[in-house]
This record gives sequence, C-alpha cells and structure tokens, in this order.
Amino acid sequence: MDRALYLAMSGAKQDMYGMQVHANNLANVNTTGFRADLQQARSMQAYGEGMPSRVFSMAERPGNDFAQGSVINTGRDLDVAIQGDGWLAVMDAKGQEAYTRAGHLKIDQTGMLQNSNGQLLLGQNDSPIFIPLPISKIEIGKDGTVSVLPQGAPPDAMAVVDRIKLVSVDNQALFKDTDGLFKLTGDRISMDADANVTLAKGMLEGSNVNAVSEMTSMIDLQRHFEMQVKLMKTAEEMDKSSSSLMRIG
Repeated sequence: MDRALYLAMSGAKQDMYGMQVHANNLANVNTTGFRADLQQARSMQAYGEGMPSRVFSMAERPGNDFAQGSVINTGRDLDVAIQGDGWLAVMDAKGQEAYTRAGHLKIDQTGMLQNSNGQLLLGQNDSPIFIPLPISKIEIGKDGTVSVLPQGAPPDAMAVVDRIKLVSVDNQALFKDTDGLFKLTGDRISMDADANVTLAKGMLEGSNVNAVSEMTSMIDLQRHFEMQVKLMKTAEEMDKSSSSLMRIG
C-alpha cells in the first residue's frame, strides 16, 4: 500500500507542477514578446530498497516555444518589434546582459531608455542608452539607431545618440531565467551585435501563447490529478481493510 500511495502522491505532485507551467502561460497570453514554456512528462525510476523496478511520471520544463507571436501595429514611436529572428539586449537586475523580444520602450526621468519592465536597453558599447533630455522627438531606425530632436532645435537637427544592441542567438544556447529574461547557457555572458537583425517601428510583437491549447492541457492535467487523488483514497481504504482483517484474525 505504501508503494501505491507513494506513486499516486508523486503523480499528483507532478500534475500540480504541470498545471503551474500552463497557468503561467495563460497569465502571460497578453504579455508583449512572451515565449511560452513547454511542459512534458517522462518516466523516472523510483529508487529505494531493492531493485528500481517501479517508475513514476516526472513533469519538467524542457525549454520554450520560440515561435514568433503576432505583430500588432501601434503607431507609437517607442514601440519596436524584431523582424524575424533576433533579440533586444537589456541589462538585468544584476547588471548582466540578457535578451528579450518585448519592444514596448520608454524613457525614464533621468533619460535612460528602458522597456516596460524597467530593464535598461543596451547600446552599441554594451552600456545603457542615455537620451539627453529634454527632446521634442525621438526616432528608432530599422537598424536600431536612436535619433533625437533636442527641444527648441529646428526640424532638420536630428542627432544620433546611440544604437540599440540587436543580437542573433541560437535558441539552444538560451534559457529563461526567473525574471523572464533569456540568458546564455555556459560560461559566455554576452553576444556581439548582429547587423542582420532589424526592427519594425511602431509595432509590437505579442505573446506566442495559444490560449485554447493551454486551457486544454490544464483540463487534462486536472483530470489526471483527480485520478491520482482517488488512487490515494483507494490505497487508504485498502490499508484500513487490511488492518481490520488482521484484528479479526
């Protein structure tokens, strides 16, 4: 009975983890540039006394769905979307280089260019991009060039202040950290800028989460969780019945 109870408990625990992964995807169905987490289950041997002849299902997050999300036309000067493959380079909370597809940009009170999550955009020298305030206009070119028109200057006085660092990285060399940013695996901490990566101005890339698929997966996992709970109750009832028989004997 203990073995049956352990396997059912382990299965219920893994089902809960799987539901968390899909629930997180659903929660980010409207998050700009979000990449859905994948979830799968694989058999894992249960080690203990004797031979490892029993197995249980272990849920895991093997990676992410890197398919491009739908592109939305916003017409906003500080909205950009990566065309095709590529990433925007930003600085994470630890001051390290990280990557995102979220192109909803803004300028803070000190003139630093950042995304909607407050992460600083990196420029061509791997340093945060500073915008000299006040300005009347800002333009971001297809190649990531950031140009501004100082306040009070004539319309033809646009000046280039920096260039957003755009990189191309093999998806297999990336992992999603707990802050939602993608980072390089291994010892490498940064990538060189890639001139082949381009931006679309006034556009935003949405999440690539398929809400219907995620909801269906959650329903399947919920049903499987209920089945595991019923198995635990059955094991408990069988244990009580065995105890009763032993008392009778």
